[in-house]
Amino acid sequence: MKTKWIIDSSQSDIMIKNRHSIIAYLDGTINKFAGHVDIQDNELEDASIEFALDINNTDIKLEQIDTHLRLNNFFDTNEYPLISFKSTSFQKVNKNINFLKGNLTIKNITKVIELDAEFIGINTTNGIEKAAFEIVGKINRKDFGLKYNYFTQTGGLAKGQDIKLIANLEFTA
Repeated sequence: MKTKWIIDSSQSDIMIKNRHSIIAYLDGTINKFAGHVDIQDNELEDASIEFALDINNTDIKLEQIDTHLRLNNFFDTNEYPLISFKSTSFQKVNKNINFLKGNLTIKNITKVIELDAEFIGINTTNGIEKAAFEIVGKINRKDFGLKYNYFTQTGGLAKGQDIKLIANLEFTA
């Protein structure tokens, strides 16, 4: 039987990781998440994911070496504080390999990206069924006009060329 599961924003988050010195967790209770997954016989059949992240939000859980910095220092996007993603297609290769393609917008620049999608499984908590799903991808900073530097010559924040995005999403039936 095929079941459509809707994303639970309060239980979803996105981690943005830069190789050199920063990891940021963007909580779903503050940012906007929307979407669904279709699951049949405990296997992911279809997915539609959308999120908007406000990088100027001061309530996010930000863990990094230089705690005085904000996420907008990392993305240097003060003029365009929203990062958004909207999926355009879902491709199932086999039970463990899935790809989610969509439009990612950073600094008002939109590029098509492909993310790896993994269905973690179904869990029941307090009588409510929840499905866990993880998407992972690498973003090239240059594609979105973001600055990067490999070393901190002046003691500033080191920003590598690639950004890793990991979304932990939870859905309810």
